[in-house]
Amino acid sequence: MANDDRNRADARFNKASRAATDARSGKTERDAALKAVTDNMAKLKALRLAREAAQPQPAPTAKKARAKPAKSGKSGEKAPALADWLAGQQSGGRRT
Repeated sequence: MANDDRNRADARFNKASRAATDARSGKTERDAALKAVTDNMAKLKALRLAREAAQPQPAPTAKKARAKPAKSGKSGEKAPALADWLAGQQSGGRRT
């Protein structure tokens, strides 16, 4: 019985040891991949900045003022009465 207990304990220890080793090797692989990606991004950024510096800058254009939308009526004018508006719509060819 003592031999079985010893074998089980050794197996657990070896399993934990192997898991720790695998985790360390996986971390180093992730770190290497991350460094490769970071280096590639830095290289591409340097190339982009060099390309942009070589191109002439476009002349700044003046901003165009936006046209304000026209108001539908004057602020001091009162709207026509409904009967007058309806009469105007009928005489204009609109059917109600």
